[in-house]
Amino acid sequence: QVQLAESGGGLVEAGGSLTLSCAASGRSFSSYTMAWFRQVPAKERELVAGINWLGGIWYSDSVKGRFTISRDNAKNTVYLSLDTLKPEDTAVYYCAARLRSTAKGRYDYWGQGTQVTVSS
Repeated sequence: QVQLAESGGGLVEAGGSLTLSCAASGRSFSSYTMAWFRQVPAKERELVAGINWLGGIWYSDSVKGRFTISRDNAKNTVYLSLDTLKPEDTAVYYCAARLRSTAKGRYDYWGQGTQVTVSS
């Protein structure tokens, strides 16, 4: 029902910046909780940041002060701005959406992911 498409990943040097975008289909984007996760090989997915339909925002401790999540409901898009990147930020980053009717902490839809690689 909801399709998510991430973009903006790439290869950057430590200390650099990237902005990831997630474009969503659907008619009720403004009512979704949106989140970014990341995953490295042999590790479970980690919640990076989230923003709910009320505007509440949360971040993992590892990215606080460096990453910023935002949304543009008119464009059906959520963004993740990554600043002061570190090699340990290297991962596949996934966009996820949760409907208002879904229990807290669960996500209903996932994108295919975009690779972020931080060198040095």
